[in-house]
Amino acid sequence: MKLKEFSQLLNEAVFEGTQKTLVKCGVLSDNCTKAEAYRFFGRSDVDRWIAEGLITPAIKNGKVSKKCIDRIKLEQVAASSNRITYLPVAER
Repeated sequence: MKLKEFSQLLNEAVFEGTQKTLVKCGVLSDNCTKAEAYRFFGRSDVDRWIAEGLITPAIKNGKVSKKCIDRIKLEQVAASSNRITYLPVAER
C-alpha cells in the first residue's frame, strides 16, 4: 500500500468516526435539510443524486419529509461520487 492510499484511508476513517461520535453526542442530527446538503455538496450534485434515486427523503414520525435527507447516506453517496476528480472543461 502506498503512502497516499494509506493517508486517504486514514483520513476517511477519522472523518467517519468523528461524524458518528458527533451524531451520538447529539451535536449533529441524523438528518440534514436540503439547504445544508446544497451548501456542503453543491446544488447540482444533490439534485442529481435525488433524481437518480441514490438519496431519498427521510421519514420522520411516519411521514416522508422532502426537506430532510439522511446525513449518513448523503455522505456515503458524496464519498463514492468521483465527479470531484473530473477536470473542468477548460483543462481538458
